[in-house]
Amino acid sequence: MKIALVLATSTGGVGKHVVSLVEGLTAAGHRVVVFGPRAVGERFGFPLFRPVEISAGPHPKDALAVWNLRAELRAMRPDVVHAHGLRAGLVASLAGARPLVVSWHNQVLDKTGPKAKVLAALERVVARRATLTLGVSDDLVARVLELGGRDVRLAPVGAPPLPVGDGAAIRKEYPEKNLILSVGRLHPQKGYDTLVAAARRWPDTRVLIAGSGPAEAELRAAIDTGATGTRAPVTLLGHRDDVADLLAAADVAVVTSVWEARQLFAQEALRAGVPLVATKVGGLPGLLGDGAALIAPGDVDALDRAVTGLLDDPDAAARLVGRGRARAATWPSEADTVAQAEACYRELTGS
Repeated sequence: MKIALVLATSTGGVGKHVVSLVEGLTAAGHRVVVFGPRAVGERFGFPLFRPVEISAGPHPKDALAVWNLRAELRAMRPDVVHAHGLRAGLVASLAGARPLVVSWHNQVLDKTGPKAKVLAALERVVARRATLTLGVSDDLVARVLELGGRDVRLAPVGAPPLPVGDGAAIRKEYPEKNLILSVGRLHPQKGYDTLVAAARRWPDTRVLIAGSGPAEAELRAAIDTGATGTRAPVTLLGHRDDVADLLAAADVAVVTSVWEARQLFAQEALRAGVPLVATKVGGLPGLLGDGAALIAPGDVDALDRAVTGLLDDPDAAARLVGRGRARAATWPSEADTVAQAEACYRELTGS
């Protein structure tokens, strides 16, 4: 088959998922071309890539993106188009892509702001124009059905395996007794303000946050100031390619998001055998089960208790790690995810 994969701006999980699909589908003999922003192509190094500037949010240049994608698809004549995320799904649907598969990886969190009605309308367009919708978590499947989606299916995304890490160099760089790690885009969705507030309570501890994003300036300000006027023991690492080494050095991994589907870092932490504290939101409870300590989002006290409890009780941390490894063994693999996508394409094309 000739398969077109479309994505908008991505720096993490969605881009890595598309890399996995490209590799698996290409190995199966299909021709796969990725369409997306030039920066995304450079970051992930897709073998066959065509630049189409699809931004992370609504933009006046969306009409140009639709026109460019329509022209590219006419030239390629793919058997199926698979868009990843609401923005890519919107541009692909307006470009007339058929048959169109849309994977929903994230939820629109702005339900009350001035853009809420516009975003809800855009969601409805994508839900109703897709030939097939794949939701990576149960709540996303429910949302698309609520919006009028026709054929909507659960499609958990398997995380790519991490190599075995070596944390020695990182431990030498950060000599504090305890090392806490979080990885993700610097965005209000990630709830890092909660982590910064809790970090002020932890003596002889260093919190590392790996990632980049639009909330970096606000986060730096929160780290530099506080009720006590002292700097929080938090270091922003920026984008990192050594997550395996960071996990090998960490005593506890933390996810403080206000919503997630199947967060990549949460999966990496359990597979690496690092005790995880995560918020009880979106698809995380179904993903993690009893393999992580689950807390309410935005609850600084609960985060403090969960992290210090694991640091102070190595036996409890070891038991949590054991449950986490057992939970991770039940997740679909990358090969499973590719096989499900390929089966969907064959169903739609009759091939």
